[in-house]
Amino acid sequence: MALLYSQNYKIEVPDILIRFFFFFFFSPLENHYYINPMLKATTTNSAVASAIHSLLMRCLSLTLLLCIAFLVMAASVEPLVVGRVIGDVVDMFIPSVSMSVYFGSKHVTNGCDIKPSMAISPPKVTLTGNMDNLYTLVMTDPDAPSPSEPSMREWIHWIVVDIPGGTNPTRGKEILPYVGPRPPVGIHRYIFVLFQQKEPLGLVEQPPARASFNTRYFARQLDLGLPVATVYFNSQKEPATKRR
Repeated sequence: MALLYSQNYKIEVPDILIRFFFFFFFSPLENHYYINPMLKATTTNSAVASAIHSLLMRCLSLTLLLCIAFLVMAASVEPLVVGRVIGDVVDMFIPSVSMSVYFGSKHVTNGCDIKPSMAISPPKVTLTGNMDNLYTLVMTDPDAPSPSEPSMREWIHWIVVDIPGGTNPTRGKEILPYVGPRPPVGIHRYIFVLFQQKEPLGLVEQPPARASFNTRYFARQLDLGLPVATVYFNSQKEPATKRR
């Protein structure tokens, strides 16, 4: 993997993109400038001109592809940057897995509002991917007890490991049972973070407390790397029902 750094974030670039970059740039020269094992290196002016033209065209195509990839990536993570999920909880990452989350018929999209009464039970979470790949899912609240004074950041609500790709958390191993949103003050963010594992995790020690959890530290301890998918919703305390 390679890391690209900006002023505030770092982006992990898969090796396949690096290999694609070098193939795109250097394969034209390999095709037109070669070494005959029985002779000296040979080339012609026309071959060089053809190689340069091919290289320039590939550079243009690569630039367009990179621009499209950047726009797609920016669109997918922009809500996470605006919502300070990237920064408060995770570092900049490139989404590579699709994760859908539903509370009943309510689809969780970044920044949507969900009442605590709708999220008492665990959501229905579905992942894409190959069943040979395993994933870890974390649900956390970085705004406990109050968004203005998050002294308990983060409050961990759910941890499931060894989830096979293409399935859901019920196929994994629950390390910490699900607890629904209980925001005492203000609007809280509840964040689902998905990591791809490098190997089965098996027995994972349960956090000693739900308060003061740290998603980044947890990922480092288990060698999970950067997230592959993240989505969050907002929730606040519901007004008490008035008695007649």
